[in-house]
Amino acid sequence: MARDDNRGRGRGRDRDESPEFADRLVAINRVSKTVKGGKRFGFAALVVVGDQKGRVGFGKGKAKEVPEAIRKATEQAKRQMMRVPLKDGRTLHHDIDGRWGAGRVVMRTAPEGTGIIAGGPMRAVFEMLGISDVVAKSLGSQNPYNMIRATLDGLRKVQSPRSVAQRRGKKVADILRKEDAPKVDGEQAPVVEEA
Repeated sequence: MARDDNRGRGRGRDRDESPEFADRLVAINRVSKTVKGGKRFGFAALVVVGDQKGRVGFGKGKAKEVPEAIRKATEQAKRQMMRVPLKDGRTLHHDIDGRWGAGRVVMRTAPEGTGIIAGGPMRAVFEMLGISDVVAKSLGSQNPYNMIRATLDGLRKVQSPRSVAQRRGKKVADILRKEDAPKVDGEQAPVVEEA
């Protein structure tokens, strides 16, 4: 009986400590072990947790019951959170690819209004991260564990213009001006005049 009470208090405490986190159950796997008296079933859960403002993490948990496996996975995900810089709080700063084992994913920035074009586990990561416009494709393993790890591997490589400018000892405007130079200098205007 004391065990149930401890579990109940633990869940309530987690809700009070971090109400700002949202979580998404990505996969649940039932595993069985054959023993002398028959089969014993267990469950493995894969959960993605994020604050939808640039922080995300994932965790996996195993237990004899589904709710306990989900709770363990959620706790592990909260311990493994990482921060990702976002452009305008809605998309990535640049195109990236990520790898993990046989999993390979490609992620591209997208204009406003595009939405999340991604499948299953990758969509869960983007939604929990707070990205609203992205185009992504999984090119390798379809295993949800590998897809999530490959996605997070790519997201670790994202660099904001501020961090690049700081590393190079330049101003942010110097870094961004080169990308926007054709539009600012009016290179497109002469083409319109000639036509």
